[in-house]
Amino acid sequence: MKQLAIGILGLTLTLGGARAAESVSVPATQGGSATGTARRLLPDDADKAWSMVEAEGKPPAPPAEWKGRQPTSDEVKAFRQLKATGSGIGADKAREFQERFKDHPKAAEAKRLYRELLEVAVSLGNEGKVSELQALGPDPAKAQEEVAAAAVGAKLQDAVAQSRKLQSQGMEAVLGEFEKRLMVLEKEFPERGEIYAAYLEIAQLRGGEKSKELLAKILKSDKVPSQIRAMAEGIQKTQERIGKPLNIAFTATDGRKVDLAQMKGKVVLIDFWATWCGPCVAEVPNVVAAYERLHPKGFEIVGISFDEEADALKAFTAKHKMSWAQYFDGEGWKNKFGSEFGIRGIPAMWLVDKKGNLRDLEARSDLASKVEKLLIEP
Repeated sequence: MKQLAIGILGLTLTLGGARAAESVSVPATQGGSATGTARRLLPDDADKAWSMVEAEGKPPAPPAEWKGRQPTSDEVKAFRQLKATGSGIGADKAREFQERFKDHPKAAEAKRLYRELLEVAVSLGNEGKVSELQALGPDPAKAQEEVAAAAVGAKLQDAVAQSRKLQSQGMEAVLGEFEKRLMVLEKEFPERGEIYAAYLEIAQLRGGEKSKELLAKILKSDKVPSQIRAMAEGIQKTQERIGKPLNIAFTATDGRKVDLAQMKGKVVLIDFWATWCGPCVAEVPNVVAAYERLHPKGFEIVGISFDEEADALKAFTAKHKMSWAQYFDGEGWKNKFGSEFGIRGIPAMWLVDKKGNLRDLEARSDLASKVEKLLIEP
């Protein structure tokens, strides 16, 4: 039986001073010291100034030349220093904005961003910003959030523990009890996103109409954090594919042409996985065993690899006798089919029936028996 994997639900939801002078100083080093030639960093137009501040709150993308290869330790160190410097400068701009444009609608957001960028800068080694961050003192909002998170977390853990007492009655009993307890907690903590994360996990574990019902409940609420909403939308979109053909066609790593539309008459496992994924690797013996036993009867596998190194993928599949076709484009989580089908976690195993229609989104559980049942269908 599946275990109810809700630690705090496998998800960490991040929900996200000293008065400065009218002008701030250009950082002397690492965007961090308060010395140097004093001048304003932002234009006089408040909206343009806010655009600059907002842009500073977005972390720089890794260098393009890193794509498809592992950066050296010196490159990583240099990139961290760049981010530390940039975050320090961004903090200076945010501080300037909140001081110069006190009546602007974004002044409070600038104040929040100021502290946040200081914290990032210091965490990345910008020593010039340490004293400035310390001068702000504890963050009251963060302290309040930690207390609230601890309260709801403790009650969620208790709900999980109480629900697990019904394990002898089966998974449906456990999930049903947990859902009942969540409904009570939802009334007690109507603003907390963790409640909806728990509903989402139940939806993923239950499947069927109950899953659809819970997803609709999540998407209807205006209290759902953006991360949870995006995941719920992805799952809902995937569920809508059940009973419909999948459009998958590519040239495999070994040169084979793969087209799911041409594989009718066979039961096909679509295996979204990666060599760096521990749970994926743990499933390999089960998948290989099912393939070796059922391939002669019409079972095929199509691998969709989330790897970024082709040589590592080829070496692994050869070593473990994974002789089926593998899709690889080196894009990792952004690979073509993973993005198209909204895959947010691996391993993900889907089964396609002999008519070419998607039938099962949870093939990882009892794979061989599910394949055998589909094989005997007309």
